[in-house]
Amino acid sequence: MTLIRLSGVTKTFPAATRDAQPVTAVDDVTLEIAAGEICGIIGYSGAGKSTVLRLVNALETPTSGTVEVDGVDITRLGERGLRRLRGDIGMIFQQFNLFDSRTVAGNVAYPLEVAGRSRAEVRARVAELLEFVGLGDKAGNYPEQLSGGQKQRVGIARALATSPRILLADEATSALDPDTTAEVLSLLKRVNVELGVTILVITHEMDVIRTLADRVVVMEHGRIIEEGAVFDILSAPRHAATARFVSSIIEDVPTGDDLATLRSRHPGRIVTLDVREGAAAQADVFAALSTHGVRFEVVHGGINDIRGRVFGHLTLALTGEADAVDRALATASAFAELTEEGTRG
Repeated sequence: MTLIRLSGVTKTFPAATRDAQPVTAVDDVTLEIAAGEICGIIGYSGAGKSTVLRLVNALETPTSGTVEVDGVDITRLGERGLRRLRGDIGMIFQQFNLFDSRTVAGNVAYPLEVAGRSRAEVRARVAELLEFVGLGDKAGNYPEQLSGGQKQRVGIARALATSPRILLADEATSALDPDTTAEVLSLLKRVNVELGVTILVITHEMDVIRTLADRVVVMEHGRIIEEGAVFDILSAPRHAATARFVSSIIEDVPTGDDLATLRSRHPGRIVTLDVREGAAAQADVFAALSTHGVRFEVVHGGINDIRGRVFGHLTLALTGEADAVDRALATASAFAELTEEGTRG
């Protein structure tokens, strides 16, 4: 079931000065997000991804097009309807946005107090959420006494206070170190799986997409340029901008200086094995090389596992008699795609 739908949405901001031009931050975007999924939107600065987020929680109004949440066109809602909508959407931020003057418990309690919940209900819900995020012993602490990861967990607990169906995460791990990022992403996965919350993640980090998302949307200059399952996008990006993001976490085929360095270190022939789902082809290729008396060494690349599905490239340096290498490659090519570097078109 589609929970969030943007249809032909454009958002243009007026010119900042008399001499400037209006800025179109989102340009004719159509996007559907299913209930229960984790969708990541990735793009460089100025791609329009954060504006999409603000359109979903009605902090911005589209210049044209419609934004629907659970079948309701939120651009037509009055103030009362918008309050109900925002109660069903949690939000976490890059810089945490906690109240320094409130304790951890007070920060999580805030949206419940605004919603008019009873004191007993607030107390019970706060305790439940702090246990869920692993901060049950920090209820009386203030934000300044917490690490960055702990602050973000407080932010997640606060975002979940009113039991929203949707959680919006705007660069939620950009201010964290790698280990803390992994902890926060693991917590967000639990929020999705255990609580059934639909999550929309905005990021410029492809590793966040690989770790957390089911589906990825790539934006550039306000438009969606590519979207699909995370495995499909990582294993075969079609757009140049997507390929740049993917290359930040996936070692691809060596080219240019990388290939020249490999040639200088390894006098044999350099070939790349294209690995697609399952390791049997690798074993068959290695067996074929060994059978023909060809020695091989993995000199570049790697294998990636995305939700149990495997892909990658292994670049091998082969040494042996020229005829033996030719025969070995001919045999091995029956099991997998092998490309000799220098012959790649």
